[in-house]
Amino acid sequence: MTDGTKTRAADVLALQRAARKGGSRAVLTWLAERSRADMQLVSAYGAVLSSGRVPQHAADRTVREAVQQGLRDLTRKGARSMAIDVHDHTVFLYPLDCPGNVLAPVLTAVTPRADTGGPAPLLADAASVLSLCWKAEHAERLRPRLETAEKRTREVVLHLLMNGHIVAARQVAGALRPPLPDTIRVSVIEGTPAARDEIAARLAAADPQAWIVPCPVYDGHLIVLTPEAGTTHATDPLPRACTPTAMDRCWAGVSEPVTLQDTATGYAQAVHALAAARHRTDRRASFASSPDLPLAIGPAATAWAADFLAPLRDCSTRRPQDPDSTELLATAASWLSFSSHATKHLKIHRNTLSARLKHIARQLDLDLDRIADQSALAFALRAVTTAHPAGTTPGPAPHGDTAGRHLDDLLTRPAATRWARIQLQPLTAGDPSCELAPTLKAWLRHDARIDATAGALSLSTTAVRKRLTRAEAVLQRSLLRPPTARHELWLAQRALDLTAICAEDISRPGWPETS
Repeated sequence: MTDGTKTRAADVLALQRAARKGGSRAVLTWLAERSRADMQLVSAYGAVLSSGRVPQHAADRTVREAVQQGLRDLTRKGARSMAIDVHDHTVFLYPLDCPGNVLAPVLTAVTPRADTGGPAPLLADAASVLSLCWKAEHAERLRPRLETAEKRTREVVLHLLMNGHIVAARQVAGALRPPLPDTIRVSVIEGTPAARDEIAARLAAADPQAWIVPCPVYDGHLIVLTPEAGTTHATDPLPRACTPTAMDRCWAGVSEPVTLQDTATGYAQAVHALAAARHRTDRRASFASSPDLPLAIGPAATAWAADFLAPLRDCSTRRPQDPDSTELLATAASWLSFSSHATKHLKIHRNTLSARLKHIARQLDLDLDRIADQSALAFALRAVTTAHPAGTTPGPAPHGDTAGRHLDDLLTRPAATRWARIQLQPLTAGDPSCELAPTLKAWLRHDARIDATAGALSLSTTAVRKRLTRAEAVLQRSLLRPPTARHELWLAQRALDLTAICAEDISRPGWPETS
């Protein structure tokens, strides 16, 4: 091996060491010291991307013009290298290898003119090393953008599912993996950012079929959509997804199996289960199944809901930018679920949300500050989206049936009374102190306002909040943090009041025992 070959081999090894330690900038610095030349990495348009040291010769105006001309010639001729003599200097240009859809940066070197080839062999070797460095650095620069794009795309899919746009959700989800299953369980995991990140990473590795979406509304929540079919741990996402340390900092609630059309219902179930999990030592809970009021009442509920929502469905927009009936219904559903956090869910300004709610209230003749009107709207939206048994379709209420016109007529039906007893019965058996039922009843009577409830019961707001937190554990429903069960509970209490089940008919104060 000749001395020249040994020197070149040593230079290549030195280039590789510099690349491993500091990337392209370290390579350029080593080249500048090795060749005593001005080393720069420039874009195809001449913008300096990186340099090895403060330029000396390259600052000359004639040299700069020669570099610009060389870049144009490289593009026009497709040459792999070029050398240009300018007065007492030589400009070397070596385009790097890069993906075909990206303009290749160019390694430029300005050296005093030499009679021999000068640093040309060294620059050729350096161009190969720099190509690999630049590809790796370019990919690293793109990674945060790709991660953000995937996160936003998953949020869009979740948003479409929550609003019932299944076809559009499947189309958008087709750009990612895995495909959306027909039947899912929704899990909501709450915890510290570090624990949630660990769970997300481990769950993605353990279950490639799971859809994992950071909650766009609550920073502390992670939403997981797991296929029901073929999943052995669908009801318990934590043990297989994280370490004991992470489990000590997280709680998980899991829904029943639901179809994609009912993703919003599955999410609400998971939040209710999460409220129960906060009071359990194993830090996880599955949704405690209960009858659904629209299904219990039957087609009359759907007929009433269609009549109730007709003014909103039939309203026309006066301006192209005004929301149509579909957007207004989605806004109402989001606000009932998330309250003021609907702005994050819908990605709209709070003034836009306020204007839409005023329009909805005006069209439906409601006072949305009252829990009674909120509950009626929530029941109507639930009734029109409730899945009916296969082979049946909801029809209009029978002729002369006033249930199509009045919610109270629906709530006086025996099926509604039975449903109400089931909803509220746990408080009679799970509250030895007999203080939760009256507190919850007063809270509902005062439009779910803690301050008004505290005044009515002569308690502090902290005491009321503590009692409602205990009621969450007994009912296994979320009460204080949206989405809550306040509307269902109001409907249940209204049904019992309308059927004249009074305090003297029960053995405990507040709610009737089930027969």
